Formats: sequence, C-alpha cells, structure tokens
Amino acid sequence: MIVYWELTTACGLACRHCRAEAVLQAPPGELTTRQALRVLDQITEFGDPLPHVVMTGGDPLRRPDLDELIAAATARGIGVSLAPAVTPLLSRARLEELKELGVQAVSLSLDGSTSALHDGVRQVPGTYEATLAALDVAAEVGIQVQVNTLVTADTLPDMPAVYELLRTRTLMTWSLFFLISTGRGTALREPSPGDAERLMRWLGGVAREAPFQVRTTEATHYRRIAAARHEKAGLTAPEIEALPMARGFGIRDGNGIVFVSHTGDVTPSGFLPLAVGNVKERSLAELYREDPTLLALRDPAGFKGRCGECEYHLWCGGSRARAYAWTGDPLESDPLCPYKPGTRTTALTATP
Repeated sequence: MIVYWELTTACGLACRHCRAEAVLQAPPGELTTRQALRVLDQITEFGDPLPHVVMTGGDPLRRPDLDELIAAATARGIGVSLAPAVTPLLSRARLEELKELGVQAVSLSLDGSTSALHDGVRQVPGTYEATLAALDVAAEVGIQVQVNTLVTADTLPDMPAVYELLRTRTLMTWSLFFLISTGRGTALREPSPGDAERLMRWLGGVAREAPFQVRTTEATHYRRIAAARHEKAGLTAPEIEALPMARGFGIRDGNGIVFVSHTGDVTPSGFLPLAVGNVKERSLAELYREDPTLLALRDPAGFKGRCGECEYHLWCGGSRARAYAWTGDPLESDPLCPYKPGTRTTALTATP
C-alpha cells in the first residue's frame, strides 16, 4: 500500500533519533536519476491499485532531481507524498511548487510543545518556529499535512501539550512515532510498556474528539486498545472491521509497507534494517511478493511468544521493527506491549 523511499541521506538537521543517520552532504552510492526512474517502473508492476510513494530521507528536498522524480511518478499514476526536513529549503514558494507538481501531502515533525523541547531533538535552533510556520503555510497552499511526533521516555509527558498546540491548527493526521532503537535512536530511551499503554489509552479518548486523525507508528497495539473499547461497547468483530479505524488493521512492516533505501536496498520498513535485496538487481514488486522474510512477516501465526498467541495478532501483530531491535528476530514479541494473551473477556474471530 505504501512504499517509503529514502531518496537521500543528505539533510540540514542533526536529529537525535535519526533512523538514517543523515549527514550534510549525500555520500557516494545513492541511486542515479536513471536508476530511480527504474524504481518507479518497478512500482507500476504492483498493478491496480498502485502503491502510494512517500519520498523521504534525509531531506528529499536536497535531491537535485526531486521535481523530475515527482513528475515521473505522477505520470505513471503513482500518488506521491513528501517527508521534508524543516529547513530554509521548505519555503512557501517551494510548497507551492510541490503542490503544482502533484504532491498530495507532506509530513512535518513536531517533537515538543515548546522550542526548547523540539529544537532539543532536532538540534538546530529555530526549527520549532519554522515547523509551525510550515504547517500553516501548507494549509494555505492546500497540501494536506501529517504531523509526526516522536515518543520516547523523555518526550512522552509532553504529548497532551503537543495535542493542545496542534488542535488549534489545520492538519490531516497526527501520528505518534514510538521510538525504535536504531540509527541515532539507540542513544535515546524508549517508554516503558506501562507508560506506553497509558498514553495509548489517553490517545483513544483524544481520537474521539480530535479535529484530525490520530495514529501511531511502530506501536500497532494501539489497534488492540481501540478494538477492545468497541468490544466493550458490544460490537462484533465484523462490525469493528467495518469501522474507518480498521483500515490500518494488519498493516505493518513488510505487510502493506516496504522501504527502499538511498542505495536501493529493500527492507520491511525504515525502522527494520533487514535488507532482503536491492532494486538494482531485482524488481521491488518481485521482492515484496516472493522474499521469504517478507512472507514470514505477513503470517502472524508464525510470530513467536505473546505476539504469536495473541487474539489480536491479525489486527495488530506488534512492531516487527522493535522485536528485531531488541532480539535480532523480527518474528519475536514486541517488548513494548504489556498485554497477556488469553485475558480478554469477549469472543473474537478476526479475519485475515
């Protein structure tokens, strides 16, 4: 459903949690324009409906051929979103150009409710004010925005304040990114399972009143919490699966999501750095459909420990990236989830 494509690792920021360990100048080995155009051709091999492409980095605005790649994707019928860094490159004029090129949405990161908190993560003074300004300009230009917020043990208490700040602005989605210990993120602390569970229960209440969608990334057990709330209200599994929130059920690293690195390596996601091949040698669509690792990630019955036993594993499945970061095995249990299988009080027959 979504191809996350790291166009470059060049970036003007130095974020403390950066998965890509981005640098100021692009290192050797990035895909050439010709190779990148071939990746777009490979994406068309998925057939109808085509996946949506999120062009990310680093900072994709640092890729000299970005406009050409966006235009080429649009010409092939591939929807494009962009995950730019908030630097002087992200100006009003640039946002207007991106809108004209056909970019459907952008994601902006807001990691704190104050400049001290946000800039402390991004490590460039002034990024907080620039992010809020970019959020407002994007709304004026007519580009939908997803705001991403990092959740660590240290940032978690600030989430209510971030929500209060965002509810006064125009955005499509607020996605809370729960830290995975990869890249520079190994120097930060993940929240405890109990704290994460309490935050997600709070999010469940927020989602009912928020003027935008509320989601989590690498914390799929938020779906268990939401589903359990509906079960308690008396809804059956088919009724829950018919709800708008259920559109994300079952989608996770390697299952509906795939990642292409700046050098062409294919991994289940950007947070699960387990390469299964390279687009220079084998088609992305072929790798996605046939690679044994990716096939295993789509079979929750093969998951180990609590995730394998869990009644919600077809809907949730846990973070495969966190399982890999903690154990080296992407099929192991997600250590962030405290749920004990077999403790639910209602019957559930979920469909694959």
